[in-house]
Amino acid sequence: MSKSHTKYVCQSCAYESPRWIGKCPNCSAWNSFTEELSVRAKKVSAREISTGPVGAIPLPDVTVGNEPRISTRVREFDRVLGGGIVAGSLVLIGGDPGIGKSTLMMQMASAMDSRIILYITGEESASQVKLRADRLAVKPSRNFLLLAETNLDVIDLLLEKNKPDIVIVDSIQTMYHPELESAPGTVSQVREATARFMRFAKVREVPVFLVGHVTKEGVIAGPKVIEHMVDTVLQFEGEQQYAYRILRAIKNRFGSTNEIGIFEMHDNGLREVTNPSQVFLSERKFGSSGSAVVASLEGTRPLLLEVQALVAPTSYGVPQRSATGFDSKRLQMLLAVLDKRVGLHVGQYDVFVNVAGGVRADEPAVDLGMALSIVSSLRDVPVDSQTVAVGEVGLGGEIRTISQIEKRLAEARKLGFERAIIPKNNLKGIKLSNDITLVEVDSVDEAITKAITN
Repeated sequence: MSKSHTKYVCQSCAYESPRWIGKCPNCSAWNSFTEELSVRAKKVSAREISTGPVGAIPLPDVTVGNEPRISTRVREFDRVLGGGIVAGSLVLIGGDPGIGKSTLMMQMASAMDSRIILYITGEESASQVKLRADRLAVKPSRNFLLLAETNLDVIDLLLEKNKPDIVIVDSIQTMYHPELESAPGTVSQVREATARFMRFAKVREVPVFLVGHVTKEGVIAGPKVIEHMVDTVLQFEGEQQYAYRILRAIKNRFGSTNEIGIFEMHDNGLREVTNPSQVFLSERKFGSSGSAVVASLEGTRPLLLEVQALVAPTSYGVPQRSATGFDSKRLQMLLAVLDKRVGLHVGQYDVFVNVAGGVRADEPAVDLGMALSIVSSLRDVPVDSQTVAVGEVGLGGEIRTISQIEKRLAEARKLGFERAIIPKNNLKGIKLSNDITLVEVDSVDEAITKAITN
């Protein structure tokens, strides 16, 4: 039988010690020792390897189950996962406290009521989870099994006993291995717990979802190695002041990392946003300066967003530059281009920009719309409310081509926009439509002239 004991390993040079020490005697690094579980495994003979089931398999002989992907019945969730859950996958979901991670897991489990779901909770009691399920109007099902436990040895026994189809662990930072002396949530405990669930997922071909906390820097708590161990890392993000939540894939071995899922938080849980462009533009004020509509692209999904700017004379010695939902360094670049290439001197003005709805727009195609909104606010002249602007702004003031222009234009046509300002080189190959007028530009100066009359 295999025996296990704990050891302390330096994370800088891999030096091993039977006890924790502050300074590594090998590489002189301070506070680099973490506790690890060392298992002395029984040696396997060559005869056992040749006669056992272990061995290399030719790729054509590898079989895939009848159901390679399992639908969560939540379309936005399936979109981010790449079409559904892959059997035997290990998925890590991180997000700020109170953002809705547990709510999302509960609603997914409720939607998949035809399968046996084991919900392992380490932060709440069973009665507390039941109260949350009642608030979310989760359909009662005998297939929804609840386990309030944090001991990994006990969880292993119950996993073998219940044989679930899907496992949800909320949260991975509360799980602990009894043979490790460190407290739950430490590096060694989180790594060992993740490894334990990974082995179960791969051997049993059962999908496992791990809910993870995030640090104040916004990264998932615990060692970075757990993000390498799992198959998919999802980030559930959003501002507490806004009702909208975005599920984004940071890593996905079975799909694209560019897809996003959009939800709206209500008193009774999360609701899918099927037409996000219409929602984000629903409160747009027509005829107001400092506002423009852009066509962004998140994975394969086009989004129409309202970008806003406020340019006002500064009351301080140094002008303020503030960006919400937009890269602050890119804002500085746009202001420099407007100053150098267009001749708009904004050095004595405070500039505040915002992407309405609490969404973050990092795509370069948003540049042109943001530049137009800044000029519109500076001149106090509105941009045409029926115009969409797309294009990347270069340092020379040129408007550079963007990808998948037809998808963006189709979304604009669907929402009733009549005109689109696009890069000149993007006009090639576009199937013109009478529903929308295309205005080609090759410089920021030309775009300003055609979008803002005064």
